[in-house]
Amino acid sequence: MGIPRQSEAQSGRSVSPDTTIEQLRQGIQGEVVLPTDAGYDQARKVWNGAIDKRPAAIVFCISPDDVVRAVTHARAQGLIVAVRSGSHNVAGLSVCDDGMVIDLSRMKKIAVDPRRRTARAEAGLTLAEFDAATQAHGLATTMGVNGDTGIAGLTLGGGIGKLGRKHGLSCDNLIAAEIVTADGRLLRTSAGEHPDLFWALHGGGGNFGIVTAFEYRLHPLGPALLVGSVLHAYDHAREAMRFYDKFSSDAPDEVSVDAALVTLPSGERAFSISACYAGSPEAGEPVVAPLMKFGSPIDSRLQPIPYLQIQSAADSVFPRGRRYYWKAQFMREISDGAIEALLDAYARAPNRSSLLVFQQVGGAIARVPASHSPYANRDAALDCFPIAIWDDPADDAANIDWARDLWNAARPFSTGGVYANNLGDEGDERVRDAYGANYARLATIKKQYDPTNFFRLNQNIRPG
Repeated sequence: MGIPRQSEAQSGRSVSPDTTIEQLRQGIQGEVVLPTDAGYDQARKVWNGAIDKRPAAIVFCISPDDVVRAVTHARAQGLIVAVRSGSHNVAGLSVCDDGMVIDLSRMKKIAVDPRRRTARAEAGLTLAEFDAATQAHGLATTMGVNGDTGIAGLTLGGGIGKLGRKHGLSCDNLIAAEIVTADGRLLRTSAGEHPDLFWALHGGGGNFGIVTAFEYRLHPLGPALLVGSVLHAYDHAREAMRFYDKFSSDAPDEVSVDAALVTLPSGERAFSISACYAGSPEAGEPVVAPLMKFGSPIDSRLQPIPYLQIQSAADSVFPRGRRYYWKAQFMREISDGAIEALLDAYARAPNRSSLLVFQQVGGAIARVPASHSPYANRDAALDCFPIAIWDDPADDAANIDWARDLWNAARPFSTGGVYANNLGDEGDERVRDAYGANYARLATIKKQYDPTNFFRLNQNIRPG
């Protein structure tokens, strides 16, 4: 089976068979899946069921050498390349039509050093797999909130999670990384080795190569953390949202408190708040107490929960294969104007799965200078985004339009910034909004390590 060269496919010329694909197949330890293979349709699927793309080849790598060979082959054949590990990208950038998908999901080695409190983790690990390995030693570092998210994309885009306010972003805890560059070199990067490239990997996304392994700083944690959650009726959502804004802004670094406008199985709307205390449950009780005492919630729970269970709690809400769309933006506060706009827009949610999420940042994240890493929006307090979730393709327009309308309603109250990992296919200006004044430095590093923009299926930074 041939793979179309990118230049020929773009020009509309006929494409001759690529006789080198069998050489690639024989030359790697992993697996090459082509459209004629029985497992192709399963292999091309990603987390977001709204994405339906047909790559010409999917290369499942099991070693850095496999990645080097895949990159070398794709470059020689002029193929467009998508890079995939957890495949959680909402825009579907981890898969492509006609080109090559370089898949790292089978690279799952992890070595935890409990004495040094570090972990070397290959890029195919999911968040749940990483957390399980580190928690076996009573350790953790900041990871996201969905267990089957890949650690690679999460870390390279920044990495917001429940430990971020105490320990910084995932990328803030990065000690070193091993990366295959566009010219097929395998490099180790750290503060002392290719430092500019290492800086760019702290939130600059997949623009600079394919990271095959990460080394992280770990922190003592768990095994159980105190979690307090409350659910307020929609009639009381205004007061509850004002309380949430104040409670979250006053919270110590140990507290991560997120919230959402939700629809209950009964069809009723509600406002949910959930606080997690990254310390001993006993120390957390007086800190979380005001949340539990406020108002007249229709449901409330306060209990220690295993950290691994906390980290996978959202998995049932975001299963693989459903259709997803969202647009995000940062806020410094939830003003009364924002509350009115958000409640009005959420009331028109098209189905019971629709969410309006507030994810708290700040704390240790905000104390890092904006120039310290590509992640520039350090001054934000909250990441705010509508999430549309549905199943029937006939409902695509209604769900996407609702999410966009809600985003537009919140726009006047945002900082203008955005978290790179929550960007969809939104154009160059929104990519610049993610990186702010750091964009120019990123473009210079991009030119050094990827002058032809070989790695461009991402939140793309053009060589400058």
